[in-house]
Amino acid sequence: MKNRRPTLQDIADRVGATKMTVSRCLRQADSVSPDLRDKIFAVAEELGYIPNRGPDILSKSTSRAIGVLVPSLTNQVFADVIKGIESVTEPAGYHLMLSHYGYSAELEERSLSSLLSYNVDGVILSESQHTERTRRMLDTAGIPAVEIMDTHLPPLQQAVGFDNVRASFDMVSAMIERGRRHIVYLALRLDARTLQRQQGYVQAMEANGLRPETLRSTARSSYSVGASLMAELLQQHPDTDGIFCTNDDVAVGAYFECLRRRVPVPDQISIAGFHGHDVGQVMAPRLASVVTPREAVGETSARELLHRIQGRPISETVIDLGYRIEVGGTL
Repeated sequence: MKNRRPTLQDIADRVGATKMTVSRCLRQADSVSPDLRDKIFAVAEELGYIPNRGPDILSKSTSRAIGVLVPSLTNQVFADVIKGIESVTEPAGYHLMLSHYGYSAELEERSLSSLLSYNVDGVILSESQHTERTRRMLDTAGIPAVEIMDTHLPPLQQAVGFDNVRASFDMVSAMIERGRRHIVYLALRLDARTLQRQQGYVQAMEANGLRPETLRSTARSSYSVGASLMAELLQQHPDTDGIFCTNDDVAVGAYFECLRRRVPVPDQISIAGFHGHDVGQVMAPRLASVVTPREAVGETSARELLHRIQGRPISETVIDLGYRIEVGGTL
């Protein structure tokens, strides 16, 4: 049976004050005398009082909450992004409501509907492609929204991130400049960013008169999937001399499979990843990767969102934070 939550009236009865006085004190501590304030906070702590934000949300049409939609809770990329978001929202007195949609546009739609039902003040979206109903809900809600991790496609309102197509083009071009001619793209899931990286890969290969080849898996990103794809690649495409991976998890897994099979990296096969995760940057040799500013993306998107919640106009429709090509020791 659900326990009864302590109420403002319970605190008021214990300290001998009115419910309105207790409510005022909990919202603005210096509005009552120091002695009464100390009593109220002591009793609230003793009873385990949990504030009910519902009336405030209804009366002020604000929740001081921000909805954040991410495709994965296990992917280090989004853990870094969330860390960046919280570094801005926490000091500002906003809390995050996280929702996970597993790279599904339909689940993103349902998750957004749930977040909007809590009257969040703004949303941060991790996709740049949405269902028509998702777009309509955002229009109807009339709240600020920021899309992150992609500056290639036109945003609904505002975007913060980097150009996945250009980044991939630059990395594959660096591999080609080092003499690689049979480079295969290892892909997971066909979300927008994976396809954009494939687009950049194909553009770089074709610009150099080379034939693009993609090997993909629908499995969730992991080292073991990278190892499995590498094993498949070595069997089906034995002439491969380079692989460009959609993320560092795949690249690290592929590297360890090469170690297991005694395939020399980079002498026989060069390996490049995407995002510049810590694990790849402390490997020996260091993993070649597109290093992306995940925390900065979180910080900037949160800062822009809070500015707009406060009524400021959009400063820039697209904020491109760039990337860095780390050639490491695996090219």
